[in-house]
Amino acid sequence: MANDITANGYQQLAQRTSPDGHDRILNGVLGLAGEAGECADLVKKALFQGHELDRDHLIDELSDVAWYIAETATGLGVSLSEILNHNIEKLKRRYPDGFDPERSIHREENENA
Repeated sequence: MANDITANGYQQLAQRTSPDGHDRILNGVLGLAGEAGECADLVKKALFQGHELDRDHLIDELSDVAWYIAETATGLGVSLSEILNHNIEKLKRRYPDGFDPERSIHREENENA
């Protein structure tokens, strides 16, 4: 297993394999959709088609998801740390005392999804 890496360190290293001269946002979001679908397909096969869950394959696909998140973040001109911190702050506002099914069901209309 590799050494621990920071989010921003990962983003910088991942960009070594991003081709120059393309739309990183478009490449990122389309890649995310494809890789998330591959993750879902592995779980679907395990749940409904009698396959064993291929943990290593799922980890491999999740690493591709991470690459496309880094790609999109770079295209937006933000760091992965900014995105991760943004999500934590949103979750703190949404669920100040931890996850609550009632708060999930009855979210305010103007709250982001």
